[in-house]
Amino acid sequence: MREAEVRRLLAANLLCALAVVLATLGPAFLLDGFSVLGTHLTWLCVCSVCVATLNIVLHLVLKPNQSPKRRSFGHKISRFLKCCIYFFMSCILFHAIIVLYGAPLIELVTETFLFAVLLSTFTTLQCLCLLGPNIQAWIRVFSKNGAMSIWESSLQITSVCSILGAWFGAFPIPLDWDRPWQVWPISCSLGATFGYMAGLIIAPLWIHWNRKQLTYKSR
Repeated sequence: MREAEVRRLLAANLLCALAVVLATLGPAFLLDGFSVLGTHLTWLCVCSVCVATLNIVLHLVLKPNQSPKRRSFGHKISRFLKCCIYFFMSCILFHAIIVLYGAPLIELVTETFLFAVLLSTFTTLQCLCLLGPNIQAWIRVFSKNGAMSIWESSLQITSVCSILGAWFGAFPIPLDWDRPWQVWPISCSLGATFGYMAGLIIAPLWIHWNRKQLTYKSR
């Protein structure tokens, strides 16, 4: 495992974490009354767009999983459309799962869907950027010892941390503390965001710490 590749991963992950920070602090200088709690739906949109844009740009620049085969323009267009469809389906699936876990079915639909978009940005979008619209590759990566590169290991860690963060974020909601951050889905979206950022930091550190034990199979 090359140290240069680990440093590239660390730099990319730090940029993604910085995108979350900028999405939280930047709009306050442009929008009157903006705050994560007070205008949470706006923050969900801004954060999702910032993280998604940076992930796509980093994928195009770093090309961590580039195929040696040359692809036609028509194939690239078809792949892009499939990615868009997969991302939308992921948002719908996350929305349904969140409702099954107790979110309001009819009320607060916008809040729930935007939270699902945020989760899809933290998880599915990374899969699409790294692996493309290939469900078999997704299953392989998230199976035991399925990662074939440090980028796929990082994908595993950040995705799991994001989902766990969202799950832990739901714990304070039913408590009768009457805090502003207990309003749906603020604590869950903040938990997912903190989990995502934690995963971005943990992944390269864990890979560096275990670099001698990690052996990736050839494709």
